Amino acid sequence: MDKSTVRIFKKHKSKAEQFPPLNEVSKPTLCTAAAAFYLNRKPQTLRCWASLETGPIRPKRISGRLAWSVSEIRELLGV
Repeated sequence: MDKSTVRIFKKHKSKAEQFPPLNEVSKPTLCTAAAAFYLNRKPQTLRCWASLETGPIRPKRISGRLAWSVSEIRELLGV
């Protein structure tokens, strides 16, 4: 399989295949795309929460990127 074929498969992967169930996540933080998936919001919504500081949770900034706390997401969702 060449690289273009792999890229096509990755592009069409369903979101459920990209992110494991929240109770199986062992990392302390998530990227914006993953956090948005678990919170059932669009990534841009989470970016607005971060920039306006208006959301129910606030991310940390690590090397200029947003890192969303898994424990805060679990608490927000009641998991």
